[in-house]
Amino acid sequence: MIREQFDEATWAELPEFIANLPEPVRLIVWGDETKSHTEQQAVELIQFLAAEYASIRWELLPRRVNYDYYPVIGIMRDVQETTGEISAQDHGVRIIGLPAGYQMTALIAAIQAVSFRGMTLEAKTRIQLKGLQTAVRLELITDAKDEAGGMMAHLIFSLAAASPFIRSHLIMGDQFPEAVWRYSVDRIPHLVVNGRRHITGAIEEGKLMKEIAAALKIGQ
Repeated sequence: MIREQFDEATWAELPEFIANLPEPVRLIVWGDETKSHTEQQAVELIQFLAAEYASIRWELLPRRVNYDYYPVIGIMRDVQETTGEISAQDHGVRIIGLPAGYQMTALIAAIQAVSFRGMTLEAKTRIQLKGLQTAVRLELITDAKDEAGGMMAHLIFSLAAASPFIRSHLIMGDQFPEAVWRYSVDRIPHLVVNGRRHITGAIEEGKLMKEIAAALKIGQ
């Protein structure tokens, strides 16, 4: 069943993408295996990844009142405290719904972004992020057949991993049409910045930073 969620190329490249992460990652699923088949599949998916790769741990937590849809997968970085205990550092990276199709690459991108702390971003972008002092919420609506959505996911997850002020959520629109209706999405990928600025289609890194700056200016 897990194998069926990956396309051939992603499955073949999975060890290369995950086997040598620089820092350990914790995958957390919020959901209830008894409520839906997709929640059960999400748990099976993260259990599989944790069993296959020593750098990944997993955890199942109950549903929360502040999430509209389930399952929710949180990708966090495991940090060893001075006491020797290991805690999960939350970068605000979430996948809402069961990743499938091209969005399996989005899950891998999220794992890499958190483990590498967004270091694949351009130097200019990292400098700009250091000056960011205002909360930014990025919501990406995509689906299993949206190849460009996987590319946009890598970008927004890297931004969240690099800045404590950015939270990035990917929403599987084919599983939750309510999210598509809420934002009047007519084409994917569709990115919403702070609930007010809408971007349709894939855009490059510098352009996204300008869109974030514009959204923050509108909100002032």
